[in-house]
Amino acid sequence: MHTVSMQFSLFKDCIAKRILAHPEMRGQSQDSTELDEFSSYLAAESWPSLPESIRTATYESRGSVPSDIDDIPLDNTSVAFSDTLISYGFAFDSDDTFKFLRKVLADYIADTCAPPPPWSLTRTEHCEICEREVPLTYHHLIPRSTHAKVLKKKWHSESMINSVAWLCRPCHSVVHQVTTNEDLARHYFTVELLLERDDIQKWRNYASKQRFGVRRG
Repeated sequence: MHTVSMQFSLFKDCIAKRILAHPEMRGQSQDSTELDEFSSYLAAESWPSLPESIRTATYESRGSVPSDIDDIPLDNTSVAFSDTLISYGFAFDSDDTFKFLRKVLADYIADTCAPPPPWSLTRTEHCEICEREVPLTYHHLIPRSTHAKVLKKKWHSESMINSVAWLCRPCHSVVHQVTTNEDLARHYFTVELLLERDDIQKWRNYASKQRFGVRRG
């Protein structure tokens, strides 16, 4: 049983996109649950046999990924993967299943090895903590004062160093009040991790009910 990773999820999504784009699917309605189950099965059957450099591929490790998709060995691909594609009409023979898989791999490598977006392109309409639609600031998830130490100790990759979250000013202030910059950099470097803290959850529950800019009393 493989460990579900971001890369595996991307790979499964690429299979789903190829399934939907296949001529066999034209004019057919596809239940999302069925598509998810079918794509998950195909991914689980083909993923373990892929080279480790493919299964762990990231923007930082893109140099170790073959530049030519045809150079990726597929000889150990599960027979069940090929049989399933053929049975459902998505391939004519085993050679055709490899062509399908190579197209999936091309999509997957493009996605998993893509450079992270500039922080300005990640802007949201709502605060990512209290979810209010209010004026936003950007919070460096890995505080700038820790960048040199983070890179030296390899806590995070260079591509993550400028990750930001879009927060209203009150939420932004609270994040910096609950712990140190180093603790934020090491343990709370995503919005999801921040929201696992009880103090941030309590603040979120309070702030989400407040009307921005309205002074009470």
